[in-house]
Amino acid sequence: MKITLQNILPSIRFFSLSSKEFLQKVRPYEKLLNNQLYEDIVNSHMNPDSEPANNISPPRNIKIEKIIDSKIVNLNIVSMVSKWIDKAVIINNSKYDHLRELYLPYQFELLLRGSRDEFTPKKFHELCDGKSNTVTFIKVKGTEEILGGYNPLEWETTDDCNVIDANHAIDYSSTSGPKFGIDLKMTTYKDASAAFDSIYCEKRHYERSIRDTCDYFSIEDYEVFQIIRR
Repeated sequence: MKITLQNILPSIRFFSLSSKEFLQKVRPYEKLLNNQLYEDIVNSHMNPDSEPANNISPPRNIKIEKIIDSKIVNLNIVSMVSKWIDKAVIINNSKYDHLRELYLPYQFELLLRGSRDEFTPKKFHELCDGKSNTVTFIKVKGTEEILGGYNPLEWETTDDCNVIDANHAIDYSSTSGPKFGIDLKMTTYKDASAAFDSIYCEKRHYERSIRDTCDYFSIEDYEVFQIIRR
C-alpha cells in the first residue's frame, strides 16, 4: 500500500487539516508516511510558532458563491462563525494559519437581505418565521462593524417581548426583527410595517458584549441565513 500511495501523497494537503482531522484520518496511517513529513505535520499542530517549510502546498481555493451569497461577510468570517456554532477548537496566531483549510461545513441559504427585501419586522417574520438554525449579520453604518447572532430555534411572531429561551436569550416580538435579548435588537416603536427605528446593543444575557459601546446605532444592511450542513 505504501508504494501505491507514493504518487498520491504529494497531492494531499496534510497541513490544511485540523487537529481533529489529523488524529482521525492521518495518525492511523503513520507508518505509510515519510518519517520527516509525519514529524512536520505533528509539529505544525503541537508547536504553532514553528516555521512551515517552503514546499507546502497552499489550501485549495473555494468559490464564495458555493457557500454564501452575502454583501456583508467573506469566507474568513463564515469560517469563524461556523467554528463558534460547532464549538470547534480555534487556534489563533499560528504560523500555519494561512495553510489551513477554512472551516466551511455549512451552506448559508439567504432568507432575507434588508436592502433587497425591506427593513421592517413584517418582512422579517414573513421570510424568517418557522426557520431554525439561522445566522444574522448586521453591518453598522459608518463604522464597518459587523455584528450578529445565531438562533438554533425557530423565529416566530408573538406579541410578547419576553426571552423565550434563557440559554439562548432569544426574544420574539411582532414589532421586532432579529432580537438577541437586549444584547442586540432590531425593533420599531410603530407598527410591524414600519422600518426599524430602534437598533440597540446592551450587554445583558450573554457572557460577552456584542458591541463595545452601549447605544443606539444605524445600519447599512442586514442579512439572515439558514445554515444547512453540506
